[in-house]
Amino acid sequence: MASSDKEVETVIVGNYVEMETEGKPGDIKSKISNFFWHGGSVYDAWFSCASNQVAQVLLTLPYSFSQLGMLSGISFQLFYGLMGSWTAYLISVLYVEYRTRKEREKADFRNHVIQWFEVLDGLLGKHWRNVGLAFNCTFLLFGSVIQLIACARIWSFLGLIMTTYTAWYLTIASLLHGQVEGVKHTGPAKMVLYFTGATNILYTFGGHAVTVEIMHAMWKPQKFKAIYLLATVYVLTLTLPSASAVYWAFGDLLLNHSNAFSLLPRSPFKDMAFITFGFACTPLYFVWEKAIGMHECKSLCKRAAARLPVVVPIWFLAIIFPFFGPINSTVGSLLVSFTVYIIPALAYIFTFKSPAARENAVEQPPKLFGRWAGAFVINIFVVVWVLIVGFGFGGWASMINFVHQIDTFGLFTKCYQCLPPPPHMANATAPLPPPKANFTHLSPHMHHL
Repeated sequence: MASSDKEVETVIVGNYVEMETEGKPGDIKSKISNFFWHGGSVYDAWFSCASNQVAQVLLTLPYSFSQLGMLSGISFQLFYGLMGSWTAYLISVLYVEYRTRKEREKADFRNHVIQWFEVLDGLLGKHWRNVGLAFNCTFLLFGSVIQLIACARIWSFLGLIMTTYTAWYLTIASLLHGQVEGVKHTGPAKMVLYFTGATNILYTFGGHAVTVEIMHAMWKPQKFKAIYLLATVYVLTLTLPSASAVYWAFGDLLLNHSNAFSLLPRSPFKDMAFITFGFACTPLYFVWEKAIGMHECKSLCKRAAARLPVVVPIWFLAIIFPFFGPINSTVGSLLVSFTVYIIPALAYIFTFKSPAARENAVEQPPKLFGRWAGAFVINIFVVVWVLIVGFGFGGWASMINFVHQIDTFGLFTKCYQCLPPPPHMANATAPLPPPKANFTHLSPHMHHL
C-alpha cells in the first residue's frame, strides 16, 4: 500500500466503535489540502462551535441589553449558556447512541454525513424524524446567512479571530467613546421588549443545530461535550464585555439601532472589524442532496449546481426582511426553542425511558447531575421553561416586534434604521428618512405592555 494511503483503524471506546483516520499525507499538495479542508481535531471542533455560537448575534446583543437592562442581560447570557451546553450534551449522547447501534449492524459512515434528523429516525422513528427535520431545516434556512460552521481549521480559525477582534473592538471603542450626552438606561421598560431581548439571547446559545455535523467530522466525537462547554465559556468572554460596554455608552439609543456598529464613529479600527461569516447552509445542503440523490456524488460541479435551489431563497429572504435584531428573536422563539432545546430534551427522555435502554446505554449520565433521575428532571425543566418563556412569551413578543418592523419600514427597505443625513447634506428632493423603529407608534392599547 502506498505511503500516501490512509489506514482506517477501528478504535473501541467503551461500547462505542469509532472510525479514526491515521497516517500522514505523503506530498505537499496533500498536506495543504488536509490543512484547509479536512479538519477533524478537537481544535477544529472548538473553532467551529465558538464561531457558530457567537457570530450571528454579536452585533445585536447590545440591542438586547437595552431591552432587558444590564442585570437581566448578563443573567440571561449565563443561564442560557448553561442550558445550551446541557442540550448540546444531550445531542452528543444521542448521536453516539445512534452511531453505535448502527455500527453494530455493520453500517459504514465514511461516505455519509450523519445528521440530526437521522439520529431521531434511528432512535425514535419516522414521526420524530419528520418533526425534527421540519424545525431544523426551517431554522437553518433563516440562520444560514450569518453562521460559520465548516469543521476545517483555517476557515474556522479566521472566522473566530475576526469575531474576537470585532467583540473587543466594540468593547474598547465604546469605553473610549464614553457615554453619550444625556444617556438613559431605562430597560426593562416594556414586557414586549423584555421577552424580545431574552429570546435573542436564547438564539445566541442555540447555535448547536449543527452539532451532529460537527461531531461527525471529528476524529474523536466523544470529546465533543467538553469542547462545546469550553466554546461556550469563550463566547461569554466576548459577549458579556462587548454588550455591557456598548449598552453603558449608548443606553436607550440602542432600542432604535439593533446593529451596534451603527452608533460608533467611523475609524480605521471600525473598518477592520467585521464578522467573517460562512453560510450555515452546509447541513441544509446535505438534506437537499440526500432528498435528490446527490449526497454521494463525487462531482463538485454537479453538487454546486444542485445547491442553487437552497441558496436563492436564502438571499431572497435576507433582502425582504433586513430586520437584523428582530428576526434573530423571532427565529429564536419559534424555531430554536424547539430545534435545540425542547426536541433534544424530549428525545433523550423517550430514548432512555425503558430500564433496558438505560442499562444498555453507551453513555450513562454523570453522577454530578444525579444519574438518570437527575437528567430526566433537568430535561423536564428545560422543556417547561423554554416552552413557556421562550416559545410562549418570547414568540408573542418577537412577533409583535417583527410585525411592527414591517409596518414601520416595509419590505425590501433600502436603508433599515439608517441615521438621517446631516442638515448640510439634505436637499429639497431628498426622501425623508425612515421613522425610528421604536414602540412610540404602537396603538394606545399596546402601551401598557
